[in-house]
Amino acid sequence: MNAIPQGWRPAVAAISLLWVATLAAAGMVFLAQTLLARRLGPDDYGLFASSLATVTMIAPLAGFGLSQFRLKAYGSEGWDADRWMRPALRFSLLTTLLALALVVGWALLGAAGDAGTRTTLLWLAPMVPGLFAVDFVGSKLRLEERHGALALWQLLLPGGRLAIALLAWTAAAASAAQVALGHGLLAILVAAVAIPQLSAMQAGRMRLKGHGPRRMEPPPPSPGVRELWSQAWAYGLSAALYPVFFQVGTVLLKYLGGNAHAGRYGIALAVMTAIYLFPATVYQKYLLSRLHRWAVHDPERFRGAYRTGNAAMLAAGIATGATLALVAPWLVPRVFGAAYGEVATLLQVMSICVPLRFLSTAVGSALLTRDHMRYRVNAMLAATLAAVLLNLWLVPRHQALGAAWATAAAEALLLLAMWRGARRLTREAGSGGDAR
Repeated sequence: MNAIPQGWRPAVAAISLLWVATLAAAGMVFLAQTLLARRLGPDDYGLFASSLATVTMIAPLAGFGLSQFRLKAYGSEGWDADRWMRPALRFSLLTTLLALALVVGWALLGAAGDAGTRTTLLWLAPMVPGLFAVDFVGSKLRLEERHGALALWQLLLPGGRLAIALLAWTAAAASAAQVALGHGLLAILVAAVAIPQLSAMQAGRMRLKGHGPRRMEPPPPSPGVRELWSQAWAYGLSAALYPVFFQVGTVLLKYLGGNAHAGRYGIALAVMTAIYLFPATVYQKYLLSRLHRWAVHDPERFRGAYRTGNAAMLAAGIATGATLALVAPWLVPRVFGAAYGEVATLLQVMSICVPLRFLSTAVGSALLTRDHMRYRVNAMLAATLAAVLLNLWLVPRHQALGAAWATAAAEALLLLAMWRGARRLTREAGSGGDAR
């Protein structure tokens, strides 16, 4: 007897495909980080890691949440959401140029006294349009439910990063600036590969799933950029806050503790990033476009997916966090070398974050739909502010260990805020309000 019900097989197959690709991407990133950490050493690797963290904190300003808004718009409006395409293109161009200007401005002014940081930041600046391209094409493929193409697309950037690390490992000499240059060229390549997908979407050649064939009549009138901003700002602010929430410790360690501390903490974050890819795959790459559609058109199915997801993510998070705490002291010195021995302690502290993050991803999925983003943004803002303040307090006293505890406390606060928001929706549903 087949253990998988007939109706679940397409979902299991799609999630399995995306999860295999995610594991491969995580493995590539992990191996790339390992090679670079061992090749460059804590100081030079810390310079590269903190500079990359700075750029990735600024990069979400490019597009400012349009990919998330696009999933919501097409999920609720169907083909009528084509009306957002024209203002979205103008908005994307303006915000990408703004993000690039901020990176270059910080490199030239904020890091003016540090030639190594300035050069590394300038070479990494193309990561802004590169990451925007990854996000844009990923949202298009999710709307089309082209899981095979999405799996391949999400391997492009990690594969390139691994190739750069291998070149640095085999080169006679390697520096943070050279590695940053490689990442900048890779980002330009990714952006170029994304252009045909952008052109296809602009020309109306998208195979939207879940809403039937495209209707022959034209979409509603195209709104202006101001109206787009009023609809998308919450998604953009949420996307901009997350890298600050997650990466602020690396950046502050560089400026308050030095490159070596930032390098060790950057390794711990690389491991955590690989682990967090699992809930991100399930929700961002597979479920999110469906949740937007079900929240409007099939609320009972939405609630069932929400309850099942919470239980599954909590169980997976506890198991993964416990495994990380047990294997970190054995794994770190064998993989990264004796110079990174402190990372094992950091990972044991941050193993607390794993079940918190897994569950908050599931609980928070209810707040990504319909009109609940305002609460989600306020929750993310509070958690990010807590992360910044805790890092400012703990990093000068305890260096990387302080950043690890600050991250764990901020993750707990974020989960509490998401849970309270979801409870509010449950109460609304019980009183006959809109809990979708």
